[in-house]
Amino acid sequence: MEESVLCQWSVVRSLLAIVQWWAFNVTVIVMNKWIFQKCDFKFPLSVSCVHFICSSIGAYIVIKVLKLKPLIVVDPEDRWRRIFPMSFVFCINIVLGNVSLRYIPVSFMQTIKSFTPATTVVLQWLVWRKYFDWRIWASLVPIVGGILLTSVTELSFNMLGFCAALLGCLATSTKTILAESLLHGYKFDSINTVYYMAPFATMILGVPAILLEGSGIIEWFYTNQSVGSSLVIIFCSGVLAFCLNFSIFYVIHSTTAVTFNVAGNLKVAVAVLVSWLIFRNPISALNAVGCAITLGGCTFYGYVRHMLSQLQPLPGTPRTPRTPKNRTELLPLVNDKLDDKV
Repeated sequence: MEESVLCQWSVVRSLLAIVQWWAFNVTVIVMNKWIFQKCDFKFPLSVSCVHFICSSIGAYIVIKVLKLKPLIVVDPEDRWRRIFPMSFVFCINIVLGNVSLRYIPVSFMQTIKSFTPATTVVLQWLVWRKYFDWRIWASLVPIVGGILLTSVTELSFNMLGFCAALLGCLATSTKTILAESLLHGYKFDSINTVYYMAPFATMILGVPAILLEGSGIIEWFYTNQSVGSSLVIIFCSGVLAFCLNFSIFYVIHSTTAVTFNVAGNLKVAVAVLVSWLIFRNPISALNAVGCAITLGGCTFYGYVRHMLSQLQPLPGTPRTPRTPKNRTELLPLVNDKLDDKV
């Protein structure tokens, strides 16, 4: 009886973790789109900078003040040699995501973001010469096909937004590959990651944001009819962006890798549906089919990865990824669960 109660509580806890993760993720995406479209605040660099500042303050409060999470101590030299390059890629990743939201609908942006598994596999194969089972490559076919169908049939297609979203996938994949080498020896969770990277990202992005968007923001202050409410929305989006990272930490420790993968793909579907209900961007039937194929492909890819990880390789056959040849390749792989981090 006691085991049954514990099992039921575990299921409820996992569901609550997934729901709150969905809620924060979808809310942040929709609020960012609202800021660009409804508040007419068309400054993605500045919005990203606000998110980094709020995340820096939030992570400091959680770790240093409330002590809800122990601080992972990083050597001062490693902060510049390892954390700073990661922060640079992290910054580019977030900025590209906001730039894409500035120009294309949420549904299209989220579908393109699902292309990340394919870019990660290709880059790992090119950079580290990793061996991947043929079933991994086959599972990428529906993802690529779905992206192509969605792109061709997108009624609100914008080349700049499309390129920003696609480059964002490459930035996410690059971040994963760099983390395998640069963060060797440090077992970061999402909160400690934000604690170290967000201040660097703020420093990196602050000057470009002022130089490129400063004059436009000043003009916006004088011409916008609802500056006060818009600023509140921008600030709240930054606070929720940090809460999203905290929710990722919670959901990772409450679910299995398979559950996380399925929930991540369903989260994209929820984001697409909610954004369509709010913004009413036109979606054709073929476009919806392409999005569904992409999400189905991502789920299948996660399933194949999980199944192959449970198999014992036959004697004399390469592993997935293949056995490292040198000390550099002995670096640990990044937890796949953290790849979805905003």
